[in-house]
Amino acid sequence: MDYIFGYGLFLAKAVTIVIAIIFVLSSIISLAGKQKQGKGHLDIKSLNKHLDSIKDEAQQVLLSKEQFKKYQKDKKKEAKKSPMEESQKAKLFVLDFNGSVDAHEVDYLREEITAILCIAEKDDEVLVRLESGGGVVHGYGLAASQLQRLKDKGLKLTVSVDKVAASGGYMMACVADNILAAKFAYIGSIGVIAQLPNFNKVLQKNDIEFEQHTAGEFKRTLTMFGENTDEARSKFKQELEQIHTLFKGFVHENRPDLDIEKVATGEYWPGTEAKALGLVDELSTSDDYILKNYPERAIYAVKFNLKKGLPERLGLSAVATIEQGLLRLWNKVRSPY
Repeated sequence: MDYIFGYGLFLAKAVTIVIAIIFVLSSIISLAGKQKQGKGHLDIKSLNKHLDSIKDEAQQVLLSKEQFKKYQKDKKKEAKKSPMEESQKAKLFVLDFNGSVDAHEVDYLREEITAILCIAEKDDEVLVRLESGGGVVHGYGLAASQLQRLKDKGLKLTVSVDKVAASGGYMMACVADNILAAKFAYIGSIGVIAQLPNFNKVLQKNDIEFEQHTAGEFKRTLTMFGENTDEARSKFKQELEQIHTLFKGFVHENRPDLDIEKVATGEYWPGTEAKALGLVDELSTSDDYILKNYPERAIYAVKFNLKKGLPERLGLSAVATIEQGLLRLWNKVRSPY
């Protein structure tokens, strides 16, 4: 009887703890749901200080104590000889654009560019480290227009492609005064693509009718569920060709020396071939370009971050935990031991 009583008491405590945890979590989620998403904030980081720190750490490892002391003394003497502060130097602002298919990153880009336009001077320059395989036309069109704002204000714009700038990514890159690309980066894909499945035969096989009503002859051309006609396909193709023509015109306007008909085939090329075709100006990585401007320029990384609300942070934390668990499981499955 004592055992049963003890077990019952333990079970009651356990149930109480579980209920309390559920209540607390429910309260947190309820409170978080009432919170509005936080406002974004701008982060500006000095890359000069970061590079100075890297250089000092490397010298400390490579040099003896006496040599490192001498290095520090020489560095201070040199600083006294040329006491120009970062605020007096011409600036290089560095932006990162890692574009997705829907180009939602343009929301951050527009904030970063607005901030730069508020503080930049005529001798300053902007470097955009661009990585994108392209995506929706309107999204990348807006992103390209944001970069054009810099040029309209008389600032030099350099775009560096370390991995890929294809389709919409190249639409952005071609706005630049100078395009850099790593030797094996993929460049180009000046073309337009659209695809969608059609389930009409599946619906017919299962005796399911699909109705769609429109006003306007071409309000809808191709459809996923209705029966597509040759007329609709022709109209859809015509719309794609129209967008392609606009795309080619935009690239040619920004790079008039380019043989646009030769490169606007939808193909892409590695950096070495892209340079030979005139799609890029130099073979270089973004790291090399930054070092080329260090320490003569004051180099700043500019990034706009959107503060996440509590529900989003909890969700991201849960996703990260699940991903880590799956990764550990995958590693165990792959392990031969």
